[in-house]
Amino acid sequence: MMHDAAEDVIEEGYVSEKAPPPSQALSGLLLLLCAAVALVWANSSAQASYHGLLHAEVAGWSALHFINDGLMAVFFLLVGLEIKHELQDGALSSVRKAALPVVGAAGGMLLPAAIYALVAMGTPAARGWGIPMATDIAFALGIVALLGNRVPAALRIFLAALAIADDIGAVLVIAVFYTPSVATLALAAIVIIMLVLFWLNKRQVHAVWPYLLGGLLLWIAVYKSGVHASIAGVLLAFTIPSRGEHSVQHRIEQVLARPVNFGIVPIFALANAGVTLPSDVAAFATQPAVTATMLGLLIGKPLGIFGAAWIAVKARWADLPADCTWGGLFGVAILGGIGFTMALFIAGLAFGESPQLDAAKIGVLSGSLLTGILGAAVLMRQARRSAAASVAVVG
Repeated sequence: MMHDAAEDVIEEGYVSEKAPPPSQALSGLLLLLCAAVALVWANSSAQASYHGLLHAEVAGWSALHFINDGLMAVFFLLVGLEIKHELQDGALSSVRKAALPVVGAAGGMLLPAAIYALVAMGTPAARGWGIPMATDIAFALGIVALLGNRVPAALRIFLAALAIADDIGAVLVIAVFYTPSVATLALAAIVIIMLVLFWLNKRQVHAVWPYLLGGLLLWIAVYKSGVHASIAGVLLAFTIPSRGEHSVQHRIEQVLARPVNFGIVPIFALANAGVTLPSDVAAFATQPAVTATMLGLLIGKPLGIFGAAWIAVKARWADLPADCTWGGLFGVAILGGIGFTMALFIAGLAFGESPQLDAAKIGVLSGSLLTGILGAAVLMRQARRSAAASVAVVG
């Protein structure tokens, strides 16, 4: 996910010009393929098998429940490890480095939420204001990887750091605003387990199994607390030792990166992107959850990210990345409107099994697709302009 791009930033501030790894493009394409398969399957003559498979139960757990509450906790563990890495050693490790992506992320969360709230005000869809707030890092970096060196390395780093800052905000939104009730006893258990894990870290215990065992107990406690169980992954990440080339964090990241990017996230897409469309698609497309989500992603995210970044640079809180233009930054800001994984996840928390959920999913899918196409087009056009300008200078 994020780690390959983040590694391009070296502590001295030098940004590598190497192209992004092919794995980023492959994971993005796989995600898109699984979403397309889910949508086609859910609207085919075999749609009953799609919904039947997702709701098949084993030991009281449906497949969908297992994916969203169980497997996604592993996804959030990797997200948490990446957040921790960036805060300690990467693009968010100092105020100066973090200023532009953090301010951009803040603008890119507040404006979409405001647009959604305004459009959906007074309707049953109003609860979904958090849906268009987060950027899908796998999709966004996948598109950048497909564009290769046409996107400056500094812009790739900005996008990766922006998405990580977005993830921090999304995790807080999930924990604070989409937790209906909290069990006090389970919260006490969470605190005790966390303290034990931090103690293991402090004692420099570098075996992996105590943290995995603690993580399992932590997941159970979070699940029982009323907070969404996936948050256990983020909490666990911050207790894991991270220093040294062969640290526990490094070993876990090495093990989890491919299964998460090429397994868990595509499975999540396959399970959550399948929306059975009604016969009157035009009327369905005008539902508040559809239009509010689409406008939040398509207008709110790009303008929020770009506008906040512009203010930060003009106010001298931050610097425009080296070798970057405002046009290139705007292209990346548009890619920030690809919500997908986290947006679908928040939609599920906001609406449960209500009719609003399918409408929100369509808004996420269509908004993410449009921002992906527009962002790629703007970046390609910007690359052609830069190349033409270089030729003119040489000539």
